[in-house]
Amino acid sequence: MEKILKPMSGYITLVICLVLFAAAVYFFVSGVDQSITYVVLAMLCFLISCFFLKGLMIIQPNHSRVLNFFGKYVGTVKDNGLFFINPLYSSQKISLRSENLQGQTLKVNDKMGNPIEIAVVIVWKVGDTYRAAFDVERYSDFVRMQSEAAVRHLAMSFPYDNLEDDHAPITLREGGDKINSILEQELTDRLSKAGIVIQEARISHLAYASEIAGAMLQRQQATAIVAARTKIVEGAVGMVDLALKKLSEENIVELDDERKAAMVSNLMVVLCGEKAAQPILNAGTLYN
Repeated sequence: MEKILKPMSGYITLVICLVLFAAAVYFFVSGVDQSITYVVLAMLCFLISCFFLKGLMIIQPNHSRVLNFFGKYVGTVKDNGLFFINPLYSSQKISLRSENLQGQTLKVNDKMGNPIEIAVVIVWKVGDTYRAAFDVERYSDFVRMQSEAAVRHLAMSFPYDNLEDDHAPITLREGGDKINSILEQELTDRLSKAGIVIQEARISHLAYASEIAGAMLQRQQATAIVAARTKIVEGAVGMVDLALKKLSEENIVELDDERKAAMVSNLMVVLCGEKAAQPILNAGTLYN
């Protein structure tokens, strides 16, 4: 588990190192003409200052250092600034900033077996530095590979649309925020073992694969035409029924069944036709 450390400030150690380095220079210059003892003191001061300098550590904002002591995890420093730690510690830099992952466009089969193209954009960051440093080999590569696997699993779990599955509660094309929430949860489950926090995941590209895109477009157009025709016929039937009722209630004209049939036929042609009706003047009667 991650353990947060609060190391001591490094400014005092930096001053001590500068003093020791100055003393080393002074003893070395003095020892050249006087005694070998000064030279030894100069070397000793220089080595001590180098040892202390190795313990100085600068951490930039939204960065961290994972500390180890001969293979044993000591803790993680997340504060930014200049710090002094045990010079024998080894450290690993891990960024805590949010990062974008623009996934490549993948060609997969949806739930109905149709080949589709899908790509996602993921915003993520490191939440647990211990897991990111020690539970996976390279956490950035782990994020990339597991994200691709999650997108493939998502695409195979839902149909592209409801043309073939009328009872599908969620589709990739119309799922919207629900699909994005499912994707975020899938990524969280897969990447939590690496200490990764998913901040946002969105589908950036979704389309049928090129080999079936034309056929699917024609199918969608046919479906839309049928739906539009259905609405037109329903409206036309309602208008014809209203016209017949009004003529009967107002006693404008008395129509027998044959005249009603002819009137309904004419009105349906006018209301449902794609082009404007061409009026024809009938000088005779329906029966002559």
